[in-house]
Amino acid sequence: MIFTVFIITLFLPKQPRFRYEFEKNTVWKNKDLISPFSFAILKTNPQVNADKKNALKDILPVYQFDRGITTNALEEFANEFDVKWKSKQLNPKDRDIYKSASYKLLERIYEKGIISLNVKHQAGGKNYDFSLLENNVAQEKNTQDVFTAESALIFFKDNFKAPNQVMGDLVANLAIDHITPNIVFDERLTQTIQDNTVNNISTTKGMVQKGELIVAKNDVIDEEIYQKLESYKATYDAQTKTIGSRALVYLGQVVLVGFIITILMSFLFLFRKDIFADNRQLSLILIVTTGMLLALTWAIKMEIPSLYYIPFCVVPIIIRILFDTRLALYLHMLVILIAGFFVANSFEFVFYQVTAGMVAIFSIKNFVKRERFLVSALLILLAYFVSFVGIALLREGSFREIEWMSFIPFIFSVLLSLLAYPLIYLFERIFGITSDVALIELTNTNNRLLRELAFKAPGTFQHSLQVANLAEAAIFKIGGNSVLVRAGALYHDIGKVDNPQYFIENQNTAVSPHDKLPYEQSAQIIIQHVHKGIEILRKNQIPEAIIDFIRTHHGNTRVDYFYQSFLKNSPEKFVDENIFRYPGPIPFSKETGVLMLADSVEAASRSLKNPDAQSINDLVERIINYKLEQNQLDDCDLTLKDIETIKLIFKTMLMSIYHVRIDYQQNL
Repeated sequence: MIFTVFIITLFLPKQPRFRYEFEKNTVWKNKDLISPFSFAILKTNPQVNADKKNALKDILPVYQFDRGITTNALEEFANEFDVKWKSKQLNPKDRDIYKSASYKLLERIYEKGIISLNVKHQAGGKNYDFSLLENNVAQEKNTQDVFTAESALIFFKDNFKAPNQVMGDLVANLAIDHITPNIVFDERLTQTIQDNTVNNISTTKGMVQKGELIVAKNDVIDEEIYQKLESYKATYDAQTKTIGSRALVYLGQVVLVGFIITILMSFLFLFRKDIFADNRQLSLILIVTTGMLLALTWAIKMEIPSLYYIPFCVVPIIIRILFDTRLALYLHMLVILIAGFFVANSFEFVFYQVTAGMVAIFSIKNFVKRERFLVSALLILLAYFVSFVGIALLREGSFREIEWMSFIPFIFSVLLSLLAYPLIYLFERIFGITSDVALIELTNTNNRLLRELAFKAPGTFQHSLQVANLAEAAIFKIGGNSVLVRAGALYHDIGKVDNPQYFIENQNTAVSPHDKLPYEQSAQIIIQHVHKGIEILRKNQIPEAIIDFIRTHHGNTRVDYFYQSFLKNSPEKFVDENIFRYPGPIPFSKETGVLMLADSVEAASRSLKNPDAQSINDLVERIINYKLEQNQLDDCDLTLKDIETIKLIFKTMLMSIYHVRIDYQQNL
């Protein structure tokens, strides 16, 4: 307990906590709140995003006027002009005249500028404004003020007067090859300007002065007041990082966390003494609690976008599967109560997690199939969604204002809750706790131990199957773990694989090996199957919960057949009754108690020569009443009503097994 409290509190944030809780569109029930210091009013995220969007609209894309492109293009044009002119065998006397005219025309085009239009800047139309940068001097221009490659060529053709078609085509083709955009989009500089503009946008709007009223008692918290309160809280949290005693804050955390852990221990001591007395199970519970709260602490220190990414539902899922519903709900509530001290909007957080945790627990009440885990995840997600929509409507009062992207953390949380499945297996192996999933695996009759029992002691195997059916039906009716009972029933006589011929259900001849043995030795061989069964299961690492059924299925009763035979045939001898008595203990749970009754009734029913309704009724009554007289059911919490229900189920099922017809006419 001390170590758990120390670990949890060691890493929690050490600063005073903001004392007020508030929600939009609710009434302020506290006293008038006067600002103890001046602070800026923060804009809402939508307001900041809108300001950024508007600011980006005003930023023009930046283009650079590249003189190097102009120089290279004109030089190449002049050089190629001479070559092309000569190849066409035109008059050399006219070359310089037309070369100069075309060169000056092209130079004029480049001087005005040729731009390459960018599609992403044409959202408002084909032409758009841009900022033209040359020698670190920017001018605002429109694409209509400069040439494009197409308009430059048209301009060239319209203004160059050629005396014939051959010369016109020659010069036009040269112009096509050497008209290159010299006004180039500078994406890096544009992005830098946009980033600087966005970063310089103010996230505040106005001030609240020291001594100014923030909100009065009974005022409705509207959008404006809500933003003032949020701003006040943010400023308070920032200031308390540097003021206040960290030692006293830590003391407060120790007191609260220690109090919660003490309540947990008190609950276990009062209502689950079996867990309280088991250090392994107790350690598991404290590790799960500590692990979840450390995950919360890590998330707070890493400043992840939302604490709802943390899969808090892992705790109730693990505890429900490994223990029970009540403990899962109780522990989940305590974890959420501790976490609520260190998150924003505590009530909202607690509401989300408590409701989702309840749904998680209820959705895996009977966790016998793997797909149940996925169904549980979907139900948890639905619970989060219902809570999210309800709280959003309560806060915003409009579907349009709901920020649906804020629901994404809940989806990730539900996906992460699937980690509970491998964790359950890990905890089972480390702490020796048995879940329903493990029990279902053990009830598979293709299991090596059960196949060995079926091969070496087929009669015992069939007896175990019948006992499993009887016990499972009974415990299902009166309430209990039916999967545990079935597993226990299938393995309760596993010790008979060593000497199967000494047990009557496996004997195929009229001659019994006990005929040649003293009664004391025969009794010890029969009793030994309990010790041998425990040894076999422990060697094969079968959970202790199953071994308990072997230890208790005969309680501390006597092996009456050999005991009475000894008394009858050796009346003069002293008898040590303990030689003929099972070591016990007597059953200590509903499940072990029901198995004892089912085992005795099923074994005795095999001795019925002509089973009918009356004989079966008498048999069940006699066997169960005898167990009661022998005080074998004193430690298990079976009520008289439960026992009557068990009797009725046993009678009905045995009649069905032995195909007994009920004479309805006699009952009329």
